[in-house]
Amino acid sequence: MLSPADTARVLAEFRPGRSVYIQGAVGEALALREILAGAPDGLAGVELTSCLLPGINDFDYAALHGEARLTCFMLPPALRASFEAGRVTVRPLPYSQIAAAFAEGPAFDLAIAQVSAPDAEGMCSFGPCADFSPLVWARARRRLAFVNGRYPAARRGPSAPLAEIEVAIEGDWPFITGEDGAAGEAQEAIAERIAALIPDRAAIQTGIGAAPAAAAAVGRLTDRRELIIRSGMVTAGYRALADAGALAAGAEHVTGMAYGSEAFMRWAAETLIFADATVTHGAAGLAATPKLHAINSALEVDLFGQANVEWRGGRLVSGLGGAPDFARAARRSAGGRAILALPATASGGSISRIVARLDAPTVSIPRDDADLVVTEHGVADLRGASLEARAQSLIAIAAPEHRERLAGEWEEMRRGF
Repeated sequence: MLSPADTARVLAEFRPGRSVYIQGAVGEALALREILAGAPDGLAGVELTSCLLPGINDFDYAALHGEARLTCFMLPPALRASFEAGRVTVRPLPYSQIAAAFAEGPAFDLAIAQVSAPDAEGMCSFGPCADFSPLVWARARRRLAFVNGRYPAARRGPSAPLAEIEVAIEGDWPFITGEDGAAGEAQEAIAERIAALIPDRAAIQTGIGAAPAAAAAVGRLTDRRELIIRSGMVTAGYRALADAGALAAGAEHVTGMAYGSEAFMRWAAETLIFADATVTHGAAGLAATPKLHAINSALEVDLFGQANVEWRGGRLVSGLGGAPDFARAARRSAGGRAILALPATASGGSISRIVARLDAPTVSIPRDDADLVVTEHGVADLRGASLEARAQSLIAIAAPEHRERLAGEWEEMRRGF
C-alpha cells in the first residue's frame, strides 16, 4: 500500500494541460493504476502517452475521467470503449518510428517509469523493459519513478541516477508477469514447421503476435548451436535455448523486453542485454545482422503475400508493433528470412486466414517484405516468385476446405489484371 504522503506527491504532478508519458508493457507501474483509480479527477485535462500492448496491458487510463486523453500506438481491447468515445488516439507507427518520435519529438512535461532499487552507485535500472522509457527519460522536464524493490535490475541495460529523479516513490510492489500461451494442435504444427526453417548460427526474433506458435518453435531449437538473440521481446523458450547450450557463448544477446514468469524475467535481466527500441528495431543494425530470422504473425495474408496484423472484421484490434521493422530487416540480412506464421483458419474453421484480397483498410506488411508464410498445412516460399506462383503457393497452405474457393477468386481477379 502507498502512504497518503506518497499518493499526494504523485497526484501533485498531474495538472491540466500537462503531457505525461507512462511506461507500458511489463514496465507499467501497477502502483500508479491504484493511485489514479482512487483519484480520477487528477486526470482532468491531462494528455497521456503510452505504448500499451494487447495481451499485456489491460487498464484504461482514459476511462477514469471524461477529460482525460490518451495517445497509444496499438489498441489493447481494454481501450476499445475510450477509443470509440474519442478519448484515445492511435498513432499507427512501427516500433522504429515510435522510438524516433520519443527520441526526437517534443519533450514530455512529465515522464513516469518503474525502475529497480538503486545499486551501490545509486543507479536505478529500467529492468526487463527498456524499449522506450530511456528515450523519454533524459528529455522529460520532470521525472517520477516508482522505485520498486521487487523489480528486477537488468545487469546490462539502461539505468537512471536516483539523485536525478525529481519524485521517487519507493516501495515493494508486484509487477506485470505472464506465461506463454498454450499452443493448440494447429499452433504446434506451425511451430514444427518454423523450427525446421531455423539453421545453426541464426539470429532469432519473435514478435508478440507470433505467440504461442513462435514460442513453441523457439523451444524446439535446443539442438541448434551458436544461435543469437536479436528480438524486441523474449519469452521463456529463450531460456530453454540457453540451458541447452544452443546460444552462442560470448555473443551479445539483445532484447528490449522480457515477458514471462517472475523467475524467467529475473533470469533474463541477469543474462541478456537490454536496449531501447532505437537499437533493437534500428534498421541498419538489424539488416547488418547475418542470418536474421524474424518470426512474426498476421491476422490474415492475401494471395499477393500482403499481411494484415492490425484489423479484424474492419475493426482495429492491435497495431503494427515491431513486425514491419524486423520483416524488412530480415529480408535484407545476409542469409536472413522474414517468416509470417498464422493458423490457416479462424472461428472454428469457418473463416480462412489466407484470403484472396485483404479485408482490411491498410496493409501492415507489404508483399516484398514477406519471404515465407507458414500455416499448419505447409510453408509458402514467396522469394522471387511470380504473381501466379505466389498465389498458388499460398492457396496450397490454406485449409483444404477453402482452397477451391480461393483458386476461383484468384482466377477471377487475375482476369481483371
